[in-house]
Formats: sequence, structure tokens, C-alpha cells
Amino acid sequence: MVVNLMELYLQRMRLGRSPYPKPASMDDFAAEFPYEPTPDQCQAFIDVEKDLTERETPMDRLICGDVGFGKTEVAMRAIFIVVSAGFQAMVLAPTIILAKQHYDVMTERFANYPEMKVAIFSGAQSKEEKDELITMIKNGDLHIIVGTHALLTERMVYSNLGLLVVDEEQKFGVQQKEKIASYKSSIDVLTLSATPIPRTLYLALTGFRDASLMSTPPPERVAVKTYVSAFSKERALSAIKFELQRGGQVFYVVPRIKAIDDVLQFLKDSLPDVPIAVAHGKKLSKNIQLAMEDFTSGKVKILVCTHIIESGIDIAHANTMIIQFAELYGLAQLYQLRGRVGRSGTEGFAYLFYTDKSLLSRVATDRLGAIEEHSELGQGFHVAEKDMGIRGFGSLFGEQQSGDVANVGIDLFFDMLFDSLSKVDQFCLVPVPYKDVQLDINISPRLSSEYISYLENPVELLNEAAKAAEKDLWTLIQFTEDLRRRYGKEPRDMELLLKKLYVRRMAADLGISRIYPSGKMIFMKTNMNKKVFRLMTEAMTSETHRNSLSFAEKEIKAELLVNLPDTLLLNWLFHCLSDCYTVIPALVKY
Repeated sequence: MVVNLMELYLQRMRLGRSPYPKPASMDDFAAEFPYEPTPDQCQAFIDVEKDLTERETPMDRLICGDVGFGKTEVAMRAIFIVVSAGFQAMVLAPTIILAKQHYDVMTERFANYPEMKVAIFSGAQSKEEKDELITMIKNGDLHIIVGTHALLTERMVYSNLGLLVVDEEQKFGVQQKEKIASYKSSIDVLTLSATPIPRTLYLALTGFRDASLMSTPPPERVAVKTYVSAFSKERALSAIKFELQRGGQVFYVVPRIKAIDDVLQFLKDSLPDVPIAVAHGKKLSKNIQLAMEDFTSGKVKILVCTHIIESGIDIAHANTMIIQFAELYGLAQLYQLRGRVGRSGTEGFAYLFYTDKSLLSRVATDRLGAIEEHSELGQGFHVAEKDMGIRGFGSLFGEQQSGDVANVGIDLFFDMLFDSLSKVDQFCLVPVPYKDVQLDINISPRLSSEYISYLENPVELLNEAAKAAEKDLWTLIQFTEDLRRRYGKEPRDMELLLKKLYVRRMAADLGISRIYPSGKMIFMKTNMNKKVFRLMTEAMTSETHRNSLSFAEKEIKAELLVNLPDTLLLNWLFHCLSDCYTVIPALVKY
């Protein structure tokens, strides 16, 4: 994983891209921003514009700004530059609620530029709607695509993707983020976050990633008053009644869906005339949207929900939040949740209720103390730093996003890391072109007339198989799966034909240009070095395969126990190369 991530960074630096031209209408677009930008926001605009219009390597910038401090406007300026140059932009949000909000804001902001078409892609849409959107995106008819992780589907193909905006990065798993980054390693990436995950924060602090910090609040914002105490029904009701009396609305947040029914019953018994709605992750996307629309319009006064509302929800009249079982939330979650209130200039209140002080762990006590301590505006970065102190900053490249890197200390860790990276060339694996791979095994399988008549268009199908093998292993696997879905398990001759394609494809990826048998030996001419060979054999799961292989003078030798007929030889090669293939993720592939 270290090599994969470092390879991604190195690739981004090596590939480069031409700087984007500054759009002629950029100043007009900036002038349409309805608010006076804060000094930090102005600096973030300059940073992003320089990254896009002056640098020749892809941008990877973290915008760390408190909730409501204008991160979305920074992203929209970046989108404007990229889309004006003829590229597409993808905006990825962790929840459908936040994606819908981004879509609404961007549709309004780009309304004066009809040539820039904005669309939303989510699980709430029908299959027909999704298929139509996928086709439009592929053809380049849509320019700004907003959505949840549904955008990461294998079916999604972009015409000319240039920019990826990731909002609230900490909600996505490492593997999702790697998928985002790796399928287009040369695109520009802008990450928005109020409380970045500790590892992202550490990468920014150490200069691995560029960061712009926005800590100046908009002039009309007032700090949210935060109260931490043991739960009492009287106190919760008093807070709700105060908010309702001043014409406001209330978020009532619980960590688990099963707790919602009890809370709902308590509220209905205590406040029978107050309209209440429910929102949580197990409700259908359409139902969540309806509940949110009723709450936004003011029809509903109390929204009982899980932390699904923690990201980006902006409701002017909702200025009190009750969080029950607050000890079960992480620090970043509590900070994000609190940021949903007090966004319109009206003073907001957040009540964090825990169950019983005697049952609180040290970490939970530290978290609740930190959230109470950092109640001023613009404290997101400091909360993330505090979180880093409580949880540690995680394996810098690993799947674990927080926790101790190691007991060696960060400076020694970096020394070790850079020492390893200086030797990275020793672990290069250079693939050879598929057409150049020579397989000297005399097998020419003939498909039975019965199977040929069963296939719709056999000649076209065999050409498709050859093209899939030439493209990459993934496409060949997809072809095989499609073939089996349509016609069932293939007969023996078709299996041999496919195995020949697989063997050549895997050989090409492993840098093997020729395979030829001689008695009980199989020889494979390769461009790999001895270190790569050693890594490869160590990663193999089959001891039989591992023990049969040796390496000398750019040649891999496999010693078999007996002379095998060609069909069994092909089968042995197929399994042996599949086993060798497991090492590829640990090697540098350019």
C-alpha cells in the first residue's frame, strides 16, 4: 500500500499537465458572489487559482475551514476554471442530503452560464434516469456532476474529467479514496473539510499535501453556546421550548436508529402539537429528501435523526441541537453536528447529553472536554489537532486512518520512509506489450460445431476475447464473466482458448516476453530483476509453484517433476502466473 500511494504521488508529479488558462469571465464570476469574502477565503481563492493556472503538476489541496466559512465557493471557483477549459468536474459528497444541497447551490451559482450544465447522480434516481445520465456524462454533455459514492460505479465513464472535489473526506474509506484517485491519477483534487481525519491533517502539516486554512468567520456569524451535562428530560424539554418560542427549529440527534422510537415517543407525549419528522440512513433516499424539505420549509419543527445530518446541512431557522448519548460520538462528528446550528447570525445552542459520568471512558471525557473548550468559531483545525493528540495520527499510508504510526517517532519514521523511497527503482516492474509475448506451446483448440451454433456470433466473440486480452486483465475477466452469464460454463476447448489469452496477458504484465518448454523445464524470458523475482516468490501462496522457480540472467526457470502434455502445461502456467500476479500491487509499475 505504501508503494501504491507513493507511486500515485510520484505519477502525479511525473505526468504533469498543462496549466489551465484563466477564463476571460473569471472576474465576472467572482463578482457575482453575494457576500464579502473573508481574508482567509481570498487567500484560498489565490492558492487554488495558482495551483490550476500556474502549476504544471496536478493540484492536491486540502481546504480546511469551519462549517459555513465558504469552502464551497472556493470549490466553485476551481470548477469554473476547469470547466471553462473544456473539462468535467466531479463533486463527491458522503450523503444524499449534502449532495442535494451542493447541487442546489451550484445550479443557482452557475445559472448565468448555461453552457456549464450541472447534474446530480444518486441512489434516489430510477435506473432509466441513471442510464441517461451515464450516457450524457460519457458523451461530455454534462460538465459538473454532483453525487454520493454512487459516482464511483464501474459503469461511470467520463468524457474528459479534470477536477475532483471531495467534501468531508473523513466520511470516505481509504479504499474509496484510492479508487477515486487511482483511476485518474493525473486529475486535480480539491478536498474540503472542517475537521480533516488526523492522517490527512498530518500530511498537510508536514507538507505532503498543500493546505489552505480558513479560520476567519463571516462577519454575521455568532459562536454556538455549548453545554455538556448528564441527560435530563426536563433540561432537554426546556431547551426545545425556548427554541420553539423564539420561532426556531430543533435537531434532536441520537447515535443509533433503535433509539429513535423512544425519543419520538418522549417528544410526542411532551409536545403533542409540535410537528416532528425522522431522518436516518435506513430510510429510502426519497423519504429522507421529503423529511428534509418539510424541515427546511418550516412545516416540521423538530427533526429526530442520526448523524446523517452532520455534513453541510444549512437551515437558517434551526438553531438548537440536542445530542443524546454524546459519549458515543467521535470528536470530529460532534464538531460537525454542532456546526449545523447558528449559521444565520442567530445565536445557536448545542446540548451534549451523556448517560452517566461514572461510566465515561477517559477518551470520551477528553472528547467532550475538547468540544466544550473549542466553542469559538473557526476551531475545526484545532479540533482535528486535538483529535490527533487523543487518537494518534494513523499509519501514514495505511488503511487505518488514526492510531500510532509506530513507537519509533515521526522523524525516524520519515528517515526510514525516504530511505526506502530512494531505492524504489529497484522494485520497478516494466510490463511488455501484449503483442510481443511469445507462447511456444503447441495448442490450437477447435470449438465443437455444437458450441459454435450455440453462440450468437462466434467470430465476433473470439475477436472480442482477443481485444479484451490485449487491453488488460480486468477487461478479460469481465469478458469471461459476461460469456458465462450469456452461455453458461464454457466447454473444454473454449476454456483452453481463454487460458492461452490469460497466460499471455499475465506474462505481459509481469514483464515476460517469451515462454517455451524444454523437457521437464519451462523457461520464461523476462526484464525483471532479482529483487523483484524474490518479492514475487515470497508473495506466492502455493509452495509447489514457489519451490519450482529459480532465476538467472534475465530468465525464470520452472522445473517440473514430470514431462507434461501441452494442455496440462498450459494449465500449470495459468495457475503459476496467477500466483505470481499477486505481487503486482507491491511493485512500482511504470
